[in-house]
Amino acid sequence: MQKRNILNSPRLLELKKKRRRVLLNKILLCVFAFGLIFAASVFASRVSALNITEIEIKGNKVLDSKAIKAVVQETTGGSYLWFFPKTNILYYPKNGIRKELQSKFKGLGDITFSVKERKILEVSVTEREAEYIWCGENISETPIKPENDVCFFVDRDGYVFDPAPYFSNNVYFKLFGPLVGDYFSPEIFDKIVAFKDFLSGVGIKPSALYIKDDGNIEIYLASSIELPNSPKIIFKKDFDFEKLAENLQAALNAEPLKSNMKNKYSSLLYIDLRYGNKVIYKFR
Repeated sequence: MQKRNILNSPRLLELKKKRRRVLLNKILLCVFAFGLIFAASVFASRVSALNITEIEIKGNKVLDSKAIKAVVQETTGGSYLWFFPKTNILYYPKNGIRKELQSKFKGLGDITFSVKERKILEVSVTEREAEYIWCGENISETPIKPENDVCFFVDRDGYVFDPAPYFSNNVYFKLFGPLVGDYFSPEIFDKIVAFKDFLSGVGIKPSALYIKDDGNIEIYLASSIELPNSPKIIFKKDFDFEKLAENLQAALNAEPLKSNMKNKYSSLLYIDLRYGNKVIYKFR
């Protein structure tokens, strides 16, 4: 009984109340300090000297500056947490801008940012350069007019981007076959380009390439005959570039193919490189 009275003595109760008041005052002080710091931060973030006043687009040649600028303005509009403007030069959304631009303009390559005098945001872009065109996963079994193809530009890395207009006279090398995301056959693209360049180097002009579902690749050669009936070179998708080039070079240097390629090229049907050192060919 005596112990209970001591725990509930007026002096001890008063001491407990005092401790609660001190704790409450500390909490209120912390909340006030946090609120003050937060308000000061919001105010500072909106100071004109720390906010982007204008946007300039540099480096583009084909894509419209106004369209690019509109995307940047939209992405930097609004605020973080309803208080901190996205135009602040200390934390404007670089990654968000880059992502939106590359999503809306597939022809864009590298994108960099810098803040110039008078808080002007300069967005420097590079545009992808078209090296080839991709015209779908399959080649029609029946000849079609080239102007009816629906094609897209492809850069040197195999990235497929903007729609391509019709080009006559095989201005761009055509690619047919499945895509992996936005890329044309990335696992063998470099080897394909190397073999295409090799053909050009030995006097054979390739015009199109088709990666088929059966694991074979067909390179069509420049001809007055429309795809898919123009002469072609056939090889396996898992080809070894050096061996393939070596076998073809040996066959082209040997008779009678050497003379036939010179005198009967227009009647060539195919050259088949799927059987190692054995090169099979056929003329009409």
